[in-house]
Amino acid sequence: MISNLRVAVVLLSALLLSACSEPDLLLADGKFSRFSHWEGRWIIINYWAEWCAPCRKEIPELNRLHAERNSTGLVVLGVNYDALRGDTLLDLVKQMDIHFPVLVDDPRLRWNVEQPSVLPTTLIINPNGKLHKVSQGPQTYESLSRAVGLTTET
Repeated sequence: MISNLRVAVVLLSALLLSACSEPDLLLADGKFSRFSHWEGRWIIINYWAEWCAPCRKEIPELNRLHAERNSTGLVVLGVNYDALRGDTLLDLVKQMDIHFPVLVDDPRLRWNVEQPSVLPTTLIINPNGKLHKVSQGPQTYESLSRAVGLTTET
């Protein structure tokens, strides 16, 4: 009887832990990550599409922020608005010269954010993992740096 109870407790514990564990985030390059890996850092999540001219103009700004991640601690992620996957997404990332990681699955529901109606749209997540700001329209290196407190210049 006691061993059955122990088995039940172990199974229930495993079930609860798996239900509470953070899901893996699949990246376009086939790697996985988790938001907990970026705990304590500002996160910029940018929604883009191939057909969006302002998105194409904004990508070099995001690439620049991503290139400086070692000195700033900032994380830049992308999400393809058209929900492309696999080789199609990976080929487009290369074609558009995107240097920052691109998420395969859309994380916006984590912050209860509606699907963007304007592109580009950028979610800014604070170091505590809370939604700080939603910016619609193209952003610049300077506007994003201000939004995450890297600079106070106007």
